[in-house]
Amino acid sequence: MSKLYLVPTPIGNLKDITLRALEVLKDVDVIAAEDTRQTLKLLNHYEIKKTLISYHQHNELGKSESIIDRIRKGEKIALVTDAGTPGISDPGAVIVQRCIDQEIEFEVLPGATAITTAVVYSGLDTSKFLFRGFLPRENKDRKPIIEELKNRTETLIFYESPHRLLDTLKFLYENLGNRKIAVCRELTKLYEQIFRASLDEAIKYFDENSPRGEFVLVIQGKSLEEIENEKMAQWEHLTIEDHIIKLINEGLNKKEAIKKVAKERNLPKSEVYKYSTEI
Repeated sequence: MSKLYLVPTPIGNLKDITLRALEVLKDVDVIAAEDTRQTLKLLNHYEIKKTLISYHQHNELGKSESIIDRIRKGEKIALVTDAGTPGISDPGAVIVQRCIDQEIEFEVLPGATAITTAVVYSGLDTSKFLFRGFLPRENKDRKPIIEELKNRTETLIFYESPHRLLDTLKFLYENLGNRKIAVCRELTKLYEQIFRASLDEAIKYFDENSPRGEFVLVIQGKSLEEIENEKMAQWEHLTIEDHIIKLINEGLNKKEAIKKVAKERNLPKSEVYKYSTEI
């Protein structure tokens, strides 16, 4: 039956491909690849001989329609990227949307992805995490993104290339503070490395050791303790009376302000109320 298959490929170790993925690659009529030369290495390793066509970020708009036309004519086509799952910081999302819009059947296979591998390796909170891909190169473009993320409590995940790693680590340190980080290099490959440290330690290490390979950065989200300390900093210089007045000026009524002051200062409401009688 004609359809599109999105097939994850290994992120490093060629053994990390599923039996189902191999079955699909052997069965389809054509394989659309981000880099046909890279995909050919994988196919040769598993002795799979198929017609390859290119599908990458610079041609995906036009090629998506061409692939959909071929599926309509009865072909089964697999889409692969150089490594990992199509559509995750790689081409794939465009053709998925086109398939949905045009009611073309497609199937997404599970498989290798650097995100989950890195977040588990990190030792940081895995109950909630936020993946943001590659940060933009220019400060003016990445600054709004980090402003949006800096107060999030989720573990943060970014991809980074070796020549930009040190600059990105410094940018993260300047904007997030000295958080814990796991710098994951060349995941699943022979020289895989997981460097767990604080951001300032990571900057020092990679300043002294030239970065090589592809990186996944896993960074601690904002801690509840940090959030509480920031809240406290807003009122710790105030008297209880001034604290109540501040909250009233921010829009709370007197009763709400007293309740909030009591909670923030960990005091009985009756104690705080004594300071409000003249307000």
